Amino acid sequence: MRTVHVVTHPEATHHVERVVGGWHDSDLTPAGRRTAAAVARALRAAIPEESKVELISSDLQRTVQTAQEIAHAFDISQVLDRRLREKSYGEAEGRPQEWLDQRFITPPAIGDRLGHDEGVAGSETKGAFAERVYAVMDEVLQHPYEHQIVVTHGFVLTFIVAWWIGMPIDSLGYVNFRAPSGSITTLREDDFFHNRQVVSLGDVRHLPV
Repeated sequence: MRTVHVVTHPEATHHVERVVGGWHDSDLTPAGRRTAAAVARALRAAIPEESKVELISSDLQRTVQTAQEIAHAFDISQVLDRRLREKSYGEAEGRPQEWLDQRFITPPAIGDRLGHDEGVAGSETKGAFAERVYAVMDEVLQHPYEHQIVVTHGFVLTFIVAWWIGMPIDSLGYVNFRAPSGSITTLREDDFFHNRQVVSLGDVRHLPV
């Protein structure tokens, strides 16, 4: 049986500063670091000691710092992959959220939502974003581990779940799976039927009240 544990990084400085995240390389806040430690403890409690565990993370600091807590709990190293980064917002990254809001062109209700140009230079289309997430997860699935921990970003989670349940990229125009910062989503495939379950989506029971 294979289980993929998808972690969305906790609170980062761009959240509290109200600036655009994307590829802007923000750090975890002190509260975010405490949450990352709670995530690591929850994963350590959920995964049997004898299991082979792989840890893969986006290469941005807020995810690297989250993965470091998990790596310490399992005494393993993390593998960094830039394809697990959040969607790129181009020239908007690191700017005030209001700056992006004033320029953002919303996608059409009907039409080409995957190739839609949001009006911000250098930003990724939803289609290009989905393609890179699908590509990295196709590779992850080839690795021979019982448990794989993927540390990434909130928007990326949507495409990981869609990939897990076999949604074709051209059907992703409207899909959106929401999960809080610091959450754990658990995906499982059985060895007999090879059915894939979404065991939990955006679980935050491990977080302090």
